[in-house]
Amino acid sequence: MGNLLKVLSKDDNTPKVDIFLDFENAQPTESEHEVHQVVERVLSTSHGLLIELQQYKGADNEIREAISNPSRDDLQERAWRAVCPSVIKLRKYYEYSTELENVLPQLLHALCSGPYTPTQHLERQQALAKQFAEILHFTLKFDDLKMMTPSIQNDFSYYRRTLSRMKMNSQYKDGVGSVFEVSSEVANRMSLFYAEATPMLKTLSEATTRFVSENKHLPIENTTDCLSTMAAVCKVMLETPEYYQRFENEETILFCLRVMVGVIILYDHVHPVGAFAKKSGIDMKGCIKVLRDQPASKVEGLLNALRYTTKHLNDESTPKNIRALLA
Repeated sequence: MGNLLKVLSKDDNTPKVDIFLDFENAQPTESEHEVHQVVERVLSTSHGLLIELQQYKGADNEIREAISNPSRDDLQERAWRAVCPSVIKLRKYYEYSTELENVLPQLLHALCSGPYTPTQHLERQQALAKQFAEILHFTLKFDDLKMMTPSIQNDFSYYRRTLSRMKMNSQYKDGVGSVFEVSSEVANRMSLFYAEATPMLKTLSEATTRFVSENKHLPIENTTDCLSTMAAVCKVMLETPEYYQRFENEETILFCLRVMVGVIILYDHVHPVGAFAKKSGIDMKGCIKVLRDQPASKVEGLLNALRYTTKHLNDESTPKNIRALLA
């Protein structure tokens, strides 16, 4: 990477933008350092969480045997012992989503406020733009893995039912439950979180929407232009051989795909007319084509994210050909 990318918008009202985004090697400048450190502390654990989730086994067999044999105390105990470590992991994932939710506004404020235009922000704050891309990459990767792991909701549902029963029967007093307990308030939030098809993406979408509504001194265009520009840059990278052939590894292609989809979804939640309307600052037809050009096994989750987590896809303003592309 490290090449000048020329992004030409098809909207005559959108100026030509020449930018360079180094997703691989960007280092923080002195002005970025403070925010970069805060975000990096959160991002530093993201890779480990993804590996852990990828290896998530669940307690399906133990739960099935316990439910099928309610009078067998040994099977009840075995299922409980099997599910508790999984719940600890699920709580950790949920708590990480709140960390992302808290750090995202700082990152957006740095990229969208001040004397510079959104494009100048991306040019001058490469390291922060890279971190934003890494958050999006993690988010969509996490949600892909979550959708492929039905044991998650099964484990947590069984945990809540069993803990409630243990408390009612005074079994909780033996100390087993107290080690693994999740408070009722946190458990309720976790249930809502894991009930979502793409929980991390929903968290970021809501955080971005709140950022715009709570920072009324910032023009909404500051945020939407930042998002649409990043989407355009990823699209150009992915459809131009002279760019994608220089990627150091194949994962960089998937990285760009996830970032592109992530910023489209955030844009759709923040922009008044969304990402799909003709007046949108995003070339949706081109972005979907880029996705369709990839192996289906790699992008089906991303296409589903566009189908089911966007806000305006089914609006009347969405062209029929765009809907057909996502049908």
